[in-house]
Amino acid sequence: MKAPRRLLRDAIDRVTIYLPVILTALLALGTYWLVRNAPKLLEPTVKEAPTHDPDYFMRGFVVKNFLPSGDLRSELFGKEGRHYPDNDTMEVDQVRMRAISPEGLVTQATANRGLSNGDGSEIQLFGNAIVVREAATGSSGRAVPRLEFRGEFLHAYLDTERVTSNKPVTLIRGTDRFTADTLDYDNLSGVANLQGRVRGQLMPSPAAMRPAR
Repeated sequence: MKAPRRLLRDAIDRVTIYLPVILTALLALGTYWLVRNAPKLLEPTVKEAPTHDPDYFMRGFVVKNFLPSGDLRSELFGKEGRHYPDNDTMEVDQVRMRAISPEGLVTQATANRGLSNGDGSEIQLFGNAIVVREAATGSSGRAVPRLEFRGEFLHAYLDTERVTSNKPVTLIRGTDRFTADTLDYDNLSGVANLQGRVRGQLMPSPAAMRPAR
C-alpha cells in the first residue's frame, strides 16, 4: 500500500510544482479569449457632406420674416417649396413676395420660380420676373414714383434695397421707360446702372405739359 500512496503523493507534489504554470497558462488563454470576443469600440464615423437634395417640402405656404422690433419684414408665398440643407435655400414655384422697407415702402415681386436664402434677405426670380415698388410718400414728405422691373431674371436684395440682373430688363419709373442688357439698381442712392443696349423713353411731367398763362 505504501507504493501507491507514494506514487499519489509524488503526483500531487508534481502537480503542486507546476500549478502556478498551469494557472498562468489558463489565465493567459482566458484573457486571449476575452480579447477576441469582446465587442469592438465604435469607430468614429466620417460625417457625410450634405447633398443638394431637399429635406422637406411645403405646398400652398407662406413664410414670414420679422425685424428685431417685431415689425413685419417680408412675406414669401408659393405654390410649392423645397428646402435644401446644403446651402440653406428655399426653391419656390409660382413665387410671390411682399417686403416692407424701414421707411414703410412696399415692394412686391412675382415669378415662375424663386430661390430665397435662409433668412429671406435675398431672392432670385426666374421666368416672367416682376418687381414693383408702389408709389408712396417718403419720410421727408417727397413723392416717391412707382418703380417696376421686368425680365427673365431678377435678383432682389432686401437689406440693401438693390435689384440686379445679368439679363435683358425693362425699368419703368413713373411714366419713364428704359430697357438694357444688364441692370444694377441701388434704391438707397437712387442710381440705376444700365449697360449694354440701353434705350430710354422719357415722358414730360404733367407740370411741364401745362400751357403757360
